[in-house]
Amino acid sequence: MEIKGRTILVLGGYGLVGMAVCRQLMYEEPDALIVASLLEDEAYKAVERLRVEFPDSRVKLIPLWGNVFVRATLMDKTRAEALASPEYRRWIFDDVLAEMGEVTLSNSYLAQVVRGETAQAPGVVPDAIVDCINTATALAYQDIYTSAAEVLDIYDRAMEVWRLGKGSPDQTVEPYVAAVERLLASLYVPQLVRHVQILHEAMRRAGTRAYIKIGTSGTGGMGLNIPYTHGEEKPSRVLLSKAAMAGAHSLLLFLMARTPGSPAIKEIKPTAAITWKQIGYGPIKKRGREIPLYDCPPEQGLPLVDGQAFDLGDHQGGRTLGGVLESVYIDTGENGYFSLAEFTAITTLGQMEGVTPEDIAFNVVRELKGINTGCDIVSALDGAVIGPSYRAGVLRHRAIEFARQLQREHNVDSVAFEILGPPRLSKLLFEAYLLKRVSNTMQAVADSSPETLSDALLKLVTQDADLRSRAISIGIPILIPRAPRTGNTASSQQEGGELTLGDGLSLLCAQRDRRDHRWEWQDWHVTPTAINRWAETEWIDLRPSNMARWKVRLARIISESEGMPTPGFDSSSRWGRAMASPATWQLQPEINVGEVVGWIFINEEEGGRMKG
Repeated sequence: MEIKGRTILVLGGYGLVGMAVCRQLMYEEPDALIVASLLEDEAYKAVERLRVEFPDSRVKLIPLWGNVFVRATLMDKTRAEALASPEYRRWIFDDVLAEMGEVTLSNSYLAQVVRGETAQAPGVVPDAIVDCINTATALAYQDIYTSAAEVLDIYDRAMEVWRLGKGSPDQTVEPYVAAVERLLASLYVPQLVRHVQILHEAMRRAGTRAYIKIGTSGTGGMGLNIPYTHGEEKPSRVLLSKAAMAGAHSLLLFLMARTPGSPAIKEIKPTAAITWKQIGYGPIKKRGREIPLYDCPPEQGLPLVDGQAFDLGDHQGGRTLGGVLESVYIDTGENGYFSLAEFTAITTLGQMEGVTPEDIAFNVVRELKGINTGCDIVSALDGAVIGPSYRAGVLRHRAIEFARQLQREHNVDSVAFEILGPPRLSKLLFEAYLLKRVSNTMQAVADSSPETLSDALLKLVTQDADLRSRAISIGIPILIPRAPRTGNTASSQQEGGELTLGDGLSLLCAQRDRRDHRWEWQDWHVTPTAINRWAETEWIDLRPSNMARWKVRLARIISESEGMPTPGFDSSSRWGRAMASPATWQLQPEINVGEVVGWIFINEEEGGRMKG
């Protein structure tokens, strides 16, 4: 992509890598550079530094700030503030754990940033995004292990109170509930999944052309033997959680890159300690706070008595000195201040060693311009994975023919088991199969009226108890356009007679022991909206309105097939389903149920595969 004259958004622009990327981009003369950071002060400092370093540049520098992992109303709240409020915690649950919908997308601060809907930069939509936020760290360092320990500690103390008869566990309900909510709010995977969902949809709608992620290995390129921990066992659970999130993020970006309509997706993943931002002398800060000085003279030490409980709260010897820790430091950006000895140890040959932020920025800008650096993880995964094989394609036809032979031998049709999922797949397969049973060919369906098809399918499921059972037993009920009248309908079904039907809607279903579908276990009210929702995704729908959709679908397939060349006209490789091959459509004599539903997923769901 040509950078000159474009608008570029750098997420995490104040950080070590972010500033290096911004500097490198300034040389390319974009029209505007949006420098985003968590805090307002950081965003303005980054922009001011760039203005000082590039005094003659005409690039419009736009500061932008806020937490892109939450909704816009929480963008300026700290995590502690958000988790302290029951209302805010509920918002987090809704935004992360509920279904992704328009409300979730519109509330998301990240989506507003990508789509140019923020108060800081209204109407400024980036052509490309360079994401320098250490997402894996931001998620994993929420530390689900500490949250889980807090929940278990409250629970254990409550049970001990109850066991000793000194009170009721009810006294701990409120703190227990709050601790459980904090635990749920710390779940890494749902947060990462929702983050990627929002990012993808926002970029798709905004027309973003390129997205480059600065990722991480989580361990500075080292293995499970990494000697640096977070105060627990080696290897550190928190550190490995960070690595797990980094890997999961890479694979989600790999999938995004294989999604039609996505921008160009790339990830640069440094596997060494990224150093350094500044070397100086002064107060040492940990997470932005200076470290107070304390002392404990030897004569005031805390006695350690064998068998006695350790209680630091009773210690009177230690005292504050009133100052703060000062020393020579090497500022490594997001990883904080390192002492000279720490820096020497971590970068020595055989440890993390080092890579400069300028090394990373150089590769980022080259990839953004379309120059292959060999450092893109997404491309590397593309080159390493095993895709569809010629052998599988050849053997597929044999497998299908053998299964068809077994169908004939056992006088059964293999339609859907609801093991592969999702329910919509099973629902569509059964609907296509029912149409095949009553009309046989796609042309016959296209020539019939929706009402005729609805009546024919209703008659079929009324008379064929085995067919009904196969669908209902896997949790795919049948929505019929008229409800059975009261009476002994069960006996008439068993005898093969037709049900007497009245007006309205009715659902053919059963109370299964295994309620593994949402319509079975979720609380919901029967409304037209709810019925249409379930009928769209999980129910076999025999209503005329759905039959009208099927007519349109099959008419489109017929039209596409008729537009393909006949033998002798164009037999080149350009036609994926050339000449209505028996291995593809099988237009005559029967509807090919699986191929038809595959066509629906590709054309209606936009779920086609990009890369073979």
